[in-house]
Amino acid sequence: MSRAQHWNKIYDSKESDEVSWFAPHLATSINLIESTGLAAWTAKVIDVGGGRSTLVDDLLNRGYRNLTVLDISQSAIDQTRERLGERADSVTCITRDITNATLPENEFDIWHDRAVFHFLTAEEDRRKYIEQVRRSLTKGGHIIVASFGLDGPQKCSGLEVVRYSPDSMHDEFGDSFELLNHVEETHETPFGTTQEFVYCYCRRV
Repeated sequence: MSRAQHWNKIYDSKESDEVSWFAPHLATSINLIESTGLAAWTAKVIDVGGGRSTLVDDLLNRGYRNLTVLDISQSAIDQTRERLGERADSVTCITRDITNATLPENEFDIWHDRAVFHFLTAEEDRRKYIEQVRRSLTKGGHIIVASFGLDGPQKCSGLEVVRYSPDSMHDEFGDSFELLNHVEETHETPFGTTQEFVYCYCRRV
């Protein structure tokens, strides 16, 4: 089964609150995005692996107008567009695997990813991901990446993951990204369990 088939099956068979990563609102992500200080009406934001996340809804509500959602699952994208209704036309939606997507150069001011990067267990896939960031993020642009922390789960949705500390995450991206902040979060799943997440906030230098 391909990656796309795997995730389409997940989104077709489970409701939003039937997956462990579900949260009604991504408060930590919103706080970090707003902490960049970029104006909502001009900042170009991409949410990588946005799935059915309500982050795009909340950013629209806060005045952000240049939003892109990328996900490997067409089912997730379709469900997000349906939820957004008339507002869907104001959001750019892309269905691609981020490791082989073709994104415009120097396009985005903010790159957000909650729990895609930790699924990239192959070094080559991580290299391709980071190349995408370097090419499509503006000079001085901001990147916010969340993964399972060192005490987090070793698998998610039947797939192996790589767990990170703030330093080991930053090491993956290298000196061309300055680590500005990190947040450790205990995520409460819909099933009454907890997962440790680590958010790293960097700026491209």
